Amino acid sequence: MNNAIFQFREPQNEPVNSYAPGTPERKLLQEELKRQYNKTIEIPLIIGGKAVKTGKMGKVVMPTEHGHVLATYHMVTEKEVKMAIDAAMNAKKQWENTPWVERCSIMMKIAELLSKKYRYVISAATMLGQGKNPYQAEIDTPCEAIDFLRFNAYYASQIYAEQPLSDNSVINRLEYRPLEGFVYAISPFNFTAIACNLNISPVLMGNVTIWKPATTAILSNYYLMEIFKEAGLPDGVINFLPGSGAVISDTVFASPDFAGVHFTGSTSTFNAFWKTIANNVDKYKTYPKIVGETGGKDFIFAHESADPKELAVAIVRGAFEYQGQKCSAASRAYVPKSIWENTVKEIAVMMKTLKMGDVRDFTNFMNAVIDEKAFNTITKYIDRAKDSKDAEIVFGGNYDKSVGYFIEPTLIEAKTPDYETMSLELFGPVITVYVYEDKKYSETLCLCDQTSAYALTGSIFARDRYAAIEAFEALRYAAGNFYINDKPTGAVVGNQPFGGARASGTNDKAGSALNLYRWVSPRCIKETLVPATDYRYPFLDPDKK
Repeated sequence: MNNAIFQFREPQNEPVNSYAPGTPERKLLQEELKRQYNKTIEIPLIIGGKAVKTGKMGKVVMPTEHGHVLATYHMVTEKEVKMAIDAAMNAKKQWENTPWVERCSIMMKIAELLSKKYRYVISAATMLGQGKNPYQAEIDTPCEAIDFLRFNAYYASQIYAEQPLSDNSVINRLEYRPLEGFVYAISPFNFTAIACNLNISPVLMGNVTIWKPATTAILSNYYLMEIFKEAGLPDGVINFLPGSGAVISDTVFASPDFAGVHFTGSTSTFNAFWKTIANNVDKYKTYPKIVGETGGKDFIFAHESADPKELAVAIVRGAFEYQGQKCSAASRAYVPKSIWENTVKEIAVMMKTLKMGDVRDFTNFMNAVIDEKAFNTITKYIDRAKDSKDAEIVFGGNYDKSVGYFIEPTLIEAKTPDYETMSLELFGPVITVYVYEDKKYSETLCLCDQTSAYALTGSIFARDRYAAIEAFEALRYAAGNFYINDKPTGAVVGNQPFGGARASGTNDKAGSALNLYRWVSPRCIKETLVPATDYRYPFLDPDKK
């Protein structure tokens, strides 16, 4: 028996490869892209560690070349959802009783497999299936996924070490039990690392999951599942169910063993989940933990003291990296009139060299949006801006879906602060700018705070420190992640715990111990060393005469 008291030390963030010309990683990634592009795989469900094929098929295509099929996948039915719940519950007891160090050790092995053996496999799958350029794929997974795995092991060490005070007469302990049931993990298309963490953070703390991957991210998510298995994750701890979210959710939310949901996706879907859970609450063995990161209408706010070039770079990177398909992407900006003209000039210079196209061409800064539904939604609002007297297209505005779902990086100038794209989340390469009078800085800060229902990320650009402080205070509840003189994207695990409130979610801060606490149900244990033998207390004695 290993009775050592072990602790995982604080890790370093995974180094990010550059993929610059002439580097070995560039060549290896290009070779893997070619291999995956020229191969069509079949993806099954994975329930209790076993491949399950339903015969009800779907296709995985490239956003940049939607006629090219990367994979076919089997879609879940109600029968397989029930099988998965049974498999998870059968695996639960042994997994939750596995020492936490052993659970962490599996997570550390997954991280090492991602870092070395499968680095280019997972990056290429993310690029081809989800339309990311090499750098965006690199910072997603492997790097962010690895950071989640390693830092979570470190945070778990700290959590399990936290114990209450004891005096000489008692021993007090905290047991960090997993939840009493299974966790439902619903992952988005835009970050493979999020798909990893939505499962791994509850699993690390002794829970089991039912995993519904996004249809448009099934390729990379399937490779993740295979890596989990290779690392030694026991059968049934995570159950992989591609297919209709409605089919899965109806069965999951009706189960008495449902104990929690870990979600990243749209606000409307999360709201519907919350209502369904509330209506079913009498069925459950325990009150479920509801953890969600939803949407954002993230802002860049500039003061007249801001540097136009710095501001322009933040707008281009913040709004257009990964086609604006990040919950944190900058999608509205407030710029003072005195620096607007120079800012536009700087953006124009960048736009001349900004290329868009296939992910396999590493000279492309931008690629395609994820699917036709997203394409149609985004372009509808671009067309409305073209026809509106309250808006003007400053850059971009063109699009084409003949080969892939391509939308030019588009900047709209809103003539009124309440124009529709100042408040609606488009989730695409579109940013709307409202140009305000310099003297109305404080007033416009209030507008920024009140215009959107979301509160995920935001930033202030100002060289005037007093102006930055004023924005920091005025926008206190407008963003869960706030940036000073930087774009509002790029949170790093262990550095900037990520999450927002209002309509942006429950703000449980992925990439920190705060998220892991949500997946435990602590039990306090008090042991009295010498029990009392008399019920009476001293105050019961009569006064002495």
